[in-house]
Amino acid sequence: MSKYFDMGGTTLWNPSNGAGRLFLRHVEVLEAELGLPSGIRQGEHAGDPDTVVLDRAVYAEFVHGLVAWHCRTRHGVILALSDGFSAVAVALARRAGIEDALPGGESGDAAGSARGDAQAPVDPRTAPEGVISALDRRAREMDRKMAR
Repeated sequence: MSKYFDMGGTTLWNPSNGAGRLFLRHVEVLEAELGLPSGIRQGEHAGDPDTVVLDRAVYAEFVHGLVAWHCRTRHGVILALSDGFSAVAVALARRAGIEDALPGGESGDAAGSARGDAQAPVDPRTAPEGVISALDRRAREMDRKMAR
């Protein structure tokens, strides 16, 4: 069995049930953290728990907020915990035609934040440009590994 992440009748991603469930659980956590809906919901056939659909516009806002939050934090543990999910979310956004999922070096979006999460010392490799570049590489790697 597997899950289907669909948009407009097209399957964007067809992960195993385990990977799909884990991704959806991460979605729930990040929706709460960011205060943004993801645009991912149960498919038209409520009796089919294996199909979810993406609302492209809502998912785009979610991913933009996620990436801004991810790139803004300088907390090493938060970066480590959010890196994999963020990469998969960006890869899925690109498959949905959301080409501007990553900022061009500026992440001024105010949605979500790692407020109050300080870490000392700050690792210089976590500068936003470095984080964006690393996230872009990781998203491209994930896209190659994500079944359609």
